[in-house]
Amino acid sequence: MAKEPHGRQDRDERDSEFVDRLVHINRVAKVVKGGRRFGFAALVVVGDQKGRVGFGHGKAREVPEAIRKATEAAKRALIRVPLREGRTLHHDVNGRHGAGKVILRAAPAGTGIIAGGPMRAVFESLGMHDVVAKSLGSSNPYNLVRATFDALKREDSPRTIAARRGLKVSQLQARRGDTAADGAEA
Repeated sequence: MAKEPHGRQDRDERDSEFVDRLVHINRVAKVVKGGRRFGFAALVVVGDQKGRVGFGHGKAREVPEAIRKATEAAKRALIRVPLREGRTLHHDVNGRHGAGKVILRAAPAGTGIIAGGPMRAVFESLGMHDVVAKSLGSSNPYNLVRATFDALKREDSPRTIAARRGLKVSQLQARRGDTAADGAEA
């Protein structure tokens, strides 16, 4: 029995950790002399359900080939999103792409994923358990997925904010408590 090259085995193991969700398939027709030629475009979201997610777009003459291309593109374009307690966002955030606008809100435990189709696929692939999301404007799945990614890229964890400001996370959390106390006194 021949042994597989080391790189290929690693790639197979890495690919098995990802879960991919087909969001949308678009069929397009090109009219030629003999009739119509059909092509397919696929939008796929890929994630490891531990805070990494990506999306890809693939086009081909057959559906499986379009999905394969989209999945490969999604794996090349992964982003890491900081999650609070591994289940929700740290803060509310807005995103937009073209006419697609989304609002993502952090939610308490047990809320679940309250979001429409394309956004739900992104959150499930990301491994998020509690989020409330609303899409405004365009309902085009491509724009909604891109707007959701725009919002997720704007998400910051307290650790990164503290590092940017040159503070400790505990000081940042203490300040948050102070502002709540000031609001209650006034």
